Order: sequence, then C-alpha cells, then structure tokens
Amino acid sequence: MTSPDPRTATADADAAPTAERYPAAHLADLPDDIRAAILAVQEKSGFVPNVFLALARRPAEWRAFFAYHDALMLKEDGSLTKGDREMIVTVTSAANRCLYCVVAHGALLRIYEKKPLVADQVAVNWRKADITPRQRAMLDFAMKVCERSHEIEEADFARLQAHGFDDEDIWDIAAITAFFGLSNRMASFAGMQPNPEFYLLGRVPRPQRAS
Repeated sequence: MTSPDPRTATADADAAPTAERYPAAHLADLPDDIRAAILAVQEKSGFVPNVFLALARRPAEWRAFFAYHDALMLKEDGSLTKGDREMIVTVTSAANRCLYCVVAHGALLRIYEKKPLVADQVAVNWRKADITPRQRAMLDFAMKVCERSHEIEEADFARLQAHGFDDEDIWDIAAITAFFGLSNRMASFAGMQPNPEFYLLGRVPRPQRAS
C-alpha cells in the first residue's frame, strides 16, 4: 500500500468548497419577512437563487443588501433599461471573476435583451459584442469605475452625456458597478455556486409550468 502523495492531499484540502464553512440558511429557520420574500422569488422564478439563502445566515445584512439591490436594479426612473443594468453587472462581474454573478446576471441579461448570445459576448469582450454604441460607452465607463475609479475625470462624463446619459444615469452606472463589486467579492469568498437553472435561462424556451 503506497502512502498518499502529500502534494495531492494538500491540493484536495485546498479544493474543499468554502461554502462548507458558511452553509446556506434553511428557509424554515428564517425570520418571517425574509422567508416571505424568498418564497415570492421562488413563486415567480420557479426556484430559489442560491444567493438568497447564502446571505440569509445574517438577516440584518440580508435586508440591507437586498434593499440597496432593489433600489438600484428595480428603479423605474432614469434612462437605464433593465437590460442595461444587467449588462453592467455581467461585464464588471466578469472583470472581478465572479462565477455566480456572471452566470446569474448573464441569464437576466439574455432575458431582458432578448438576445441569447449577448451575455457570453459581453462577459468575454464587450468591445466586440453585439450591443449599441450607447451601451459600449456605458460599459467603458463602468469598467473604469470597476478598475480605475481614481482616474475618473470630467471627460468621462462628457463622453456619456454625448450618448444621452445625464448625471443621475451616470451615478446609477457607478453605483451598480460599486455595489456588485461588494456582491462579487462576497459570492467568490463564500464559494457561492450558480443554480443550474441559470445556465439555460434566456437561451432556450422555458418549459411551461403546470397550472
């Protein structure tokens, strides 16, 4: 009987998912308001995105996180569409190498834009993607906020204004980028995995749910 290779043993230990350290909360154990919110998401989408239970282990932080998320992503004023917002998340999450957010928000991007290929395109190289010049300018700015926010200057605002964005729209682009910088890091650090359902959303027709 041969002894185990210590190099392999170390690699196996390192490969243990961080998610085991921070197990997802159980729905039945959650405060009533959080449980009701998660059940509403499940009713609408047909499944519970893993982020909801992963963050619910700290209820106060869950409430704060999703309050800010909804304020940014569900707002109805401004010129950014839902597709624009999800495009910002997908591109900057790819830059931050966040598997969960690229897959989950890429799915929403495909749905809102009604383009089954766009999420893959922008995640790899938004400059070559099938998007509008306006969206490309938006993503150029989002990526600068993501990677070099200390270099933002007046010329960056002028370029966006030339595409019809006003100062509040530009704030939205920056705020979405910054908020998901937090989300990306928490998801990656905690070993959060995308639900399998996300991978096909917006690529193939959804099966009809039983009435």
